[in-house]
This record gives sequence, structure tokens and C-alpha cells, in this order.
Amino acid sequence: MSSPSVEQVQAALATVNDPEIKRPITDLGMVESVGISSDGVVAVTVLLTVAGCPMKETITRDVTAAVGRLEGVSRVQVDLGVMSAEQRAGLGEQLRGGQAQREIPFSQPGSLTKVYAVASGKGGVGKSSVTVNLALALAKQGLKVGVVDADIYGHSVPAMLGVADSRPTQVDDLIMPVPTSSGVSVISIGMLKPRRDQVVAWRGPMLDRALVQMLADVYWGDLDVLLLDLPPGTGDIAISLGQHLPGAEVLVVTTPQEAAAEVAERAGTMASMMHQRVIGVVENMSYLPCPHCTADGVEHRLEVFGSGGGARVAATLSQRFGYDVPVLGGIPLDISLREGGDAGKPIVDSDPTAPAAQELSRIAATLSGRGRGLAGMQLGLTPSSKF
Repeated sequence: MSSPSVEQVQAALATVNDPEIKRPITDLGMVESVGISSDGVVAVTVLLTVAGCPMKETITRDVTAAVGRLEGVSRVQVDLGVMSAEQRAGLGEQLRGGQAQREIPFSQPGSLTKVYAVASGKGGVGKSSVTVNLALALAKQGLKVGVVDADIYGHSVPAMLGVADSRPTQVDDLIMPVPTSSGVSVISIGMLKPRRDQVVAWRGPMLDRALVQMLADVYWGDLDVLLLDLPPGTGDIAISLGQHLPGAEVLVVTTPQEAAAEVAERAGTMASMMHQRVIGVVENMSYLPCPHCTADGVEHRLEVFGSGGGARVAATLSQRFGYDVPVLGGIPLDISLREGGDAGKPIVDSDPTAPAAQELSRIAATLSGRGRGLAGMQLGLTPSSKF
């Protein structure tokens, strides 16, 4: 049996994507050399973007698997090196598309990424849990999904995704979002702090810069959907989002009780003031399925936090804006939902048959079926001269 050719090995390596950049390692200049011996041993030298790259084991495994499938290969030897400063600079320029300065890609006229900002009037309504599970549900539909944890003070998304202690890789002035086992990429201010327990005590300008950095200085690649987990309320981040991403659409999360519904209406109104469209309301903790009884085969629901909050928010915002703001779904209370968040294994992955997981997946299917709105997009039209 003859050994494979260099061309065959290069073709196999072209199927291996860098786990963070999501592009073939051959296109990124990461393959330094390929050596093939007469007894079928293939030696591949791969250049990591930085020393101590957290994804080096994944790259080694994927390269070994891709090359090992070729006929005539008896063994694959993967050697890891590190890019020089010049090579990293070249890679950064390549990823920027030749631009000297990064821009927010999702605010550009040609962007096809759907941007959903998940907002709430107050904390404690499960906004981050909804964001994380919607992201995973959308990824399960085959979409490329990114999450920006824009809740600067209460950044809990990394822990919910099981990457609380991960740090992003930096290529010159470009930051790679942290990949997760679900395929969702995430960035959070918590990942950029020197220590996990460090307190963020910033005001307006610093908050604005942090949001811009997570949108513009992070290499997101080609995303189908970007979800932003906003801080509760109507503060600086909500204003900055409207300025930097006018085309973002807003999803309002509330719980059934009056206190939460009233402040959720303010969050939706704030989005409208920034000329963003509110696409729907999600009522979290809608009810508790009774674990002990059903009546005539009908599920008995315990309305722990009352009822009607989501419908009230939707009706108020619809009347206020002059367009329909629907209730996209009601997520029941579920111990698995809380346990999954604490363990870094969201319920959509850990217990997909649970009622809460099914409702979250249904809401995600509704979102993925929507077209990209025209709000905030430049249509490239110029006025014609009058005759």
C-alpha cells in the first residue's frame, strides 16, 4: 500500500477548522510543514496562534483524525509550534479583511446576522437563562450562534455555558470568542478580567467601550444569530446598544407578577426610544406543573407568581408602538432549568424533553423562522432628480 501524497494530506488538513476562528487551518497559515515517510508515517507541524493555546488538544485530535483517515497512513505525528509576531500580524490583517481598524460587523449594511437583544426591566426574572438556552436551541437547528454577555455587572453567561474559567485567545488586537461544546461562541467581560472574583465598577464611557470591544474587537466570523444578554433596566448599556446596533431586535423577558410586568414595559419602551423593534415577550416562571396530580388528563398548573404578566406587557407595548408585540411563550418553573444553569449544562442540552426545554426550543424555532428586519439597515437608495 503506497503512502498518500502531500496534496492528499493538504486536502485532509483543509477539512480541519481552528476551533476558535472557525476557518480551515490551511487558510489561516497554521500548517507549517507536511512530511511523509515511506512507511506511511505523516508528520504535520501546526503553528498555534499563541503559546499555551487552550484549544491545542482539540487541534491535535482533529488533525490526527483527518489525516489518519487517508489510505496508506500508518501513523500521524502532530508537532505544535507557535506563530511569530509577523505571522500573527498577517493573520490579524487577514481576519480584518485588510481593514486597518475594526468596525462592528453587525452594524454594516450588508450584515445578514440576526441580532437579538434580550432585555428585562428588573433582575431575577431569568433573562440570562433564557438567553443561554435560546442560543443552544438555535445552535441545535444548525445555526452559527454567538452570545455577548453584555450584563457587565452581573455576567453569569459563561458559568451557565460551562466556560466560567476560560479565557479568550488574543491574536494581536483581535480577540477570539470562547467556543463551547454546544457550538455556541461566547464573550463576556468576566472573561477579560484578571480574576473571576474581581468587581467591575464602571460608569458610562467605560461601559460603552466594553460593549464596543465585545462587538468590534472580537472575531465572530460569519454568524447566523447573535444574542446579547443585556443588564436589567434602562441604563447606559441599553442606550449604547441602540447607538451601535440600531438594527438589533429586542426580546423582553418578564415573569407573571405585576411588579415584574410593569418594569418590563419600561425596558421595551426604552428599546423603542432607541428606534429598535421589540419582537416579542417571553414570560418566564409562568407556572409550576403540579408534580402530584392531573385533572382528567389535563395538567394542573400552580401559578406561583400569579398570571397575566406576559400578556399585559405584550398588550401594553403593542398599543404603545402601534404594531403587534406577541407573547412568544411561557416557560414553566423547572428544577432542571436551575440545576442546568448551576452546573454549566443548560436544560436544552441536559434535559431536552423537559417542558421548559421544549418551550424554549419552540420559541427558538419561532425566532429562526423570522426574516432579518430592515430596521437600521442602509438600503443603498439615492434620491432621483426631479424632472
